[in-house]
Amino acid sequence: MTTSDYITEQAKAIEAVLDACALCEAVRAELVENDTVAKNDRSPVTIADFGAQALVNHHLAKAFPGDTIVAEEDAALLREQPELAEKVLRHVTARAADLDMEGMLAAIDRGNSPGGPAGRHWVLDPIDGTKGFLRGGQYAVALALLENGRPVVGVLGCPQLPLDAQQVDGDAGCLFIARKGGGATQRAIINPTEKPVRVTSISDPASASFCESVESGHSAHGVAAEVATLLGITRPAYRIDSQCKYAAVARGDASIYLRLPTRKDYEEKIWDHAAGWLVVNEAGGQVTDVNGRALDFSLGRTLRDNSGVVATNGLLHESVISAVRTALA
Repeated sequence: MTTSDYITEQAKAIEAVLDACALCEAVRAELVENDTVAKNDRSPVTIADFGAQALVNHHLAKAFPGDTIVAEEDAALLREQPELAEKVLRHVTARAADLDMEGMLAAIDRGNSPGGPAGRHWVLDPIDGTKGFLRGGQYAVALALLENGRPVVGVLGCPQLPLDAQQVDGDAGCLFIARKGGGATQRAIINPTEKPVRVTSISDPASASFCESVESGHSAHGVAAEVATLLGITRPAYRIDSQCKYAAVARGDASIYLRLPTRKDYEEKIWDHAAGWLVVNEAGGQVTDVNGRALDFSLGRTLRDNSGVVATNGLLHESVISAVRTALA
């Protein structure tokens, strides 16, 4: 395959993610406590999660009816709570007038594919960083296309991320776009002009900065601090929610992203990493697990053969992995 083989897929992914970002921001503008329910694992989920998944899946089903979709949500909660479902539908039909209630629920449930090593699977996290979304922080709409278990298209929609990390109060709302062999770019949500992004050229770990999850339940902050000490890093960790951390490494805001395991039995979900993995790799970086093993997206809905995630600018990767192994030991 050549990079041109994925141009249509990339364009449709951008269109779908932009639509989902617009819905999420509309929901966020009127978010109230009753629009949040608890899933079985007690993490919050809002009408924006369901609405974004319905819109993206609807886009994909129309453009690529033969492709399957691996997505985080299902419509069971909405079927149990009609009032919440009506709120989701109101936001969805504002952007997809051809969807009625059953069509919306069916669109959400198109995300139930088990994935696997063969064929084409779209991978979607409708809101990566739901807690960030709820607290007014960072979140991302993350969409990737896997072909035979490898990401070939990735789009990260980051509606609250500043266009320039040096101007935190400046204009916000970014898209990060990657296509296998085609490099990585950034554009504003409101402006289609793309510009290439590239990881840092830092080769001395002591000069590097790293980012990690805001939530301590997502990454072992204490171990990360020990890794920083081993590497001689003195800058405080840049803590942001969601796959915006991958974006930060891809455009050089940080040189290292650490997601260190908090328990041995946890399996990372493929939708939490597929799009970001491609964006960082196409920006010149490297992403593995904490043992230096390549992330294996071909095993279904989780990265069950991997433990944690380490993303770097590539130049620092061996040093970081060595320090991570020492700290975890």
